[in-house]
Amino acid sequence: MHVNESAENYLETILILSQRLPVVRSVDIATELDFKKSSVSVAMKKLRESGHIIVSPEGYISLTQTGREVADCIYERHTLLSSWLQRLGVDPKVAAEDACRIEHVISAESFEAIKRHIQ
Repeated sequence: MHVNESAENYLETILILSQRLPVVRSVDIATELDFKKSSVSVAMKKLRESGHIIVSPEGYISLTQTGREVADCIYERHTLLSSWLQRLGVDPKVAAEDACRIEHVISAESFEAIKRHIQ
């Protein structure tokens, strides 16, 4: 299932926060991304309606299986591309920023080829 870049970023952020925090709330996402709470609220509504997240009555956000699959894919791309760029001598901050842009546009075929080449 294809989701836009913004949705991919939100899902990846939820995944990362869920590894660091006992629960993930909209305010945590807003803080992490330095976005307005209202913007995050709109995005969470769209992700909930598309079946990528579940929001509990207490406001705790968790990924559905579909949301987790998207988040895992984007996170794998980000971490592999970022570490690869760093090994090529790119500054870690620049590598992370570039990986964030590349992860959304690279085809599955090209990513798998890079992955095979690296490993």
